[in-house]
Amino acid sequence: MSGQSHFDDAFRFPVWRQGLPEQTICPPLAQDTSADIAIVGGGFVGLWSALKARERWPDAQIVVIEAACCGEAASGRNGGFCAPSISHGVANAVARWPGEAETLVRLGRQNLDALEADLGTYGIDAEFQRSGKLNVAAKPWQVDSLRAMKELYGSFGIDAQLLAGRDLAERLDSPLYVAGLFEPNYALVHPGKLVSGLRAACLAAGVAIHENSRVTSISRRNDHIYLGTPDAILKAPKVALATNADIPLLRRLRPTILPVFDYSLVTEPLSDEQFRSIGWSGNYGVADCGNQFHYSRKTADNRILWGGFDAIYHRGGRRDPELLDRAKSFATLEANFSAAFPALAGVRFDHRWGGIIDTSARTTFFAGTAYAGHLAYALGFTGQGVSASRFAALAMLDLLEGKRTERTELRMLRSRPVPFPPEPFCDIAVRWTQRDLAREDETGRRSPMLRALDRIGVGFAS
Repeated sequence: MSGQSHFDDAFRFPVWRQGLPEQTICPPLAQDTSADIAIVGGGFVGLWSALKARERWPDAQIVVIEAACCGEAASGRNGGFCAPSISHGVANAVARWPGEAETLVRLGRQNLDALEADLGTYGIDAEFQRSGKLNVAAKPWQVDSLRAMKELYGSFGIDAQLLAGRDLAERLDSPLYVAGLFEPNYALVHPGKLVSGLRAACLAAGVAIHENSRVTSISRRNDHIYLGTPDAILKAPKVALATNADIPLLRRLRPTILPVFDYSLVTEPLSDEQFRSIGWSGNYGVADCGNQFHYSRKTADNRILWGGFDAIYHRGGRRDPELLDRAKSFATLEANFSAAFPALAGVRFDHRWGGIIDTSARTTFFAGTAYAGHLAYALGFTGQGVSASRFAALAMLDLLEGKRTERTELRMLRSRPVPFPPEPFCDIAVRWTQRDLAREDETGRRSPMLRALDRIGVGFAS
């Protein structure tokens, strides 16, 4: 049909849900229950917390309560980019915490190694592959950024290769991109299989999981935290909050994150010839250097996932489910895909979906405690939580145990992000910032407002 988009008939759910093993939904919390450790949230952070808590406390009664089904929110709606970083990249670590940047880089690399080892220990087939990441530049100032990135990587002993011309075309052949930086120590996972595998490992380890059990109230009495759900109350002396972009249960945390919507398209399966036409020879992920950036990767059945660019904030922090399907953003993604890969223009997209990112003003997660140390939390991952979620889980457990560790002593964890302002000022500030970021992508010039935000350690990203 003339004028029809190639995503109109796409399934409106993540491709990661296809082919997952059948699993029985865990029953909701139906009666008042006590636990030694309660975990709110059944995504990456919550499931890693439960699994690692079992390792520390073999005899503890551990209970996970999830508002919907495990992995239904951000953990099942991302691109599966598994970074060797806990700080949203090396440059962010150097810019925000120069005194501990070396530690952050080391811990990030160790965390990726340990994550891979854990998958082997628990027999989790998450399609983990350390196939690398190709960062690509379209504008001269972005090429300069890649050169600076390579130099910065070199100062930390990180392997990276700067590419241009034929060398770049052999990795990715696109009329948009003029340079690339390939970093081999970067992994990809299948998010759906990772959630499913973590969930199965938790159940096998004796962790109780209650799905469709939204926590609606939280309070402390004496040495216990009480978590209220529609049908019952869960009581525990130790609680880990792992609710990501959902409305934080602790009111004081609500200004620390914004729910930002991100969207993805996934193509129909492509032939080897089609991949040769764009020079994409390996299974590495790809991301461009813009403030409004695209991320892209292959799936095991030879599709291309193409996501990013739009980062949509809805005034008042709306999280309505219908906002996960935004035709305007999918049209933008389709047009940008055709511009990047004209040889693939006209391919059909089989899947379209959106997800919510818990964006913090300093682009990295933070952690802390409340209720006299009986509750720990971690949030603000800003789209970089696939690998960092494991590290955050360990940090929360350290805090609940009252241990001083290298993790808990990090300024990155202990410092609070600058809170976002109340409405209508928040909406105005976000739109102003996004306008200036888009202008920088076009001109290479950073506005006075963005430079001012840099000086006080505030950013906006997805």
